[in-house]
Amino acid sequence: MRFLVTNDDGIYAPGIKALAQTLNAFGEVIIIAPDQERSGVGHGITVHHPLRVEKVELFPEVRECYMVDGTPADCVKIAIQGLDIQPDMVVSGINLGANLGTDVLYSGTVSAAIEGVLLGVPSLAISVCKNISYLPTATYFLTRLLFELKTPLPKDGLLNVNVPALRQDEVKGILATKLGVRLYKNEFVKRLDPQGKAYYWMKGVPYAPASESDHDHVAIEQGYVSVTPIQFDLTYHALFSELRDSLQ
Repeated sequence: MRFLVTNDDGIYAPGIKALAQTLNAFGEVIIIAPDQERSGVGHGITVHHPLRVEKVELFPEVRECYMVDGTPADCVKIAIQGLDIQPDMVVSGINLGANLGTDVLYSGTVSAAIEGVLLGVPSLAISVCKNISYLPTATYFLTRLLFELKTPLPKDGLLNVNVPALRQDEVKGILATKLGVRLYKNEFVKRLDPQGKAYYWMKGVPYAPASESDHDHVAIEQGYVSVTPIQFDLTYHALFSELRDSLQ
């Protein structure tokens, strides 16, 4: 089995190294990832300047490794359509920090997996909450999901996996979940540069305005691994028929 591995934390992030080492035991691994952190870029792609792709030797256990001066979606696009790499699966992560609820709209990690699906490759995104101390928990449950899951990865969607900040023996189990609503109470801190011009740093605290028992962030809060199937069809189907009739 051939895995195409990417992320949005950058090629030097510990999460992608842990992911590559885990998958290497089960098949051929090819890494292509941004040359620096690209968190929060969503599904952005580079169209106004050329992309530079450099083959590097950072992970001796993998077959090939490339870094790209672009976004996570760029990485998957250029791997499959530019370098003619034909993977059996795209795995994006392991992201350091949760990608829950509406975070998936901003996440470069999830967007890389979505790009894989758009190009016809089964894909999965995986994130671990809080910090690198819990990467072993994430790799353990990733292995279980990949090789014990009876339901195949969807052809028109992906699985978004979030792992709680717990030791392996503290995790209560794995739950199938829905995307919750995760918003942020944002604050913009105003500062001045050496020339006296204003700039702003954004920081925020997440909150969930409404929750149901099967939402992804609820599963994480309760100590479970959250596995959410995601599709990229954004059509508002409940309104479609009414809108169509009103326009006739």
